[in-house]
Amino acid sequence: MSDDPIVRTALGGPHVGIVELCRPPDNFFSVEMVARAADALETFDADDDIRAIVLCAQGKHFSAGADFRAPAGGVATTTEDLYAAAVRLFRTRKPIIAAVQGAAIGGGLGLALAADFRVAAPEARFSANFARLGFHQGFGLSVTLPRLVGEQAAAELLYTGRRVGGEEAVALGLADRLASLETVRDAAVAFAREFAGSAPLAVESIRATLRGDLADRVAAATVHEAAEQARLRATADFAEGTRAMIERRPPAFRRA
Repeated sequence: MSDDPIVRTALGGPHVGIVELCRPPDNFFSVEMVARAADALETFDADDDIRAIVLCAQGKHFSAGADFRAPAGGVATTTEDLYAAAVRLFRTRKPIIAAVQGAAIGGGLGLALAADFRVAAPEARFSANFARLGFHQGFGLSVTLPRLVGEQAAAELLYTGRRVGGEEAVALGLADRLASLETVRDAAVAFAREFAGSAPLAVESIRATLRGDLADRVAAATVHEAAEQARLRATADFAEGTRAMIERRPPAFRRA
């Protein structure tokens, strides 16, 4: 398989593909990382021997989202490029199970929710922390988060940006199974093998029916998300939110 330094692919046993993010410890995302993950998923889509895919990550965290400590403020080459790559994840055909250890925060949460299912460690931390940064959510979370947890729970998570551990994530519907930190990837692979035992054409057909126009709705949502992010990125609140995160202190927002 592939030994790409950013996104590695491998086999997880009969009929199971592995897509691994390789930027530990935080796996901060970039256009390049998301695009290469989409490339890997599309390659597995074209492989008739692969029936289910595990999305996982090296290091301490699944993905801590954008790196706002970077000189460019964590902003991708363009937000539009990032979201075009993200939408490709949703247009693939085979079931995806994410193995989530550590942080799945901001855009990293969006990446985790692009999968069909999530296996989480108790130590996992899910957070849509955008409002704490003075920002609008992105990566299609406007669609995927309420789809999983309902409108009310999604609103609460987006308004507060609070962190949700693995056990609560399962209770909310953000994650589907819980496994120890040491076994979370193995548990995701075992979950994928359950799908691989079913008729592959039937699974793909059922998945397409259940997901419906999800990819199109995510594509439309990311256009609006990108516009709101561009507007809010110019505010003093965004500057304060990102500065407070870097300085590890509570933000002092002023509606500006």
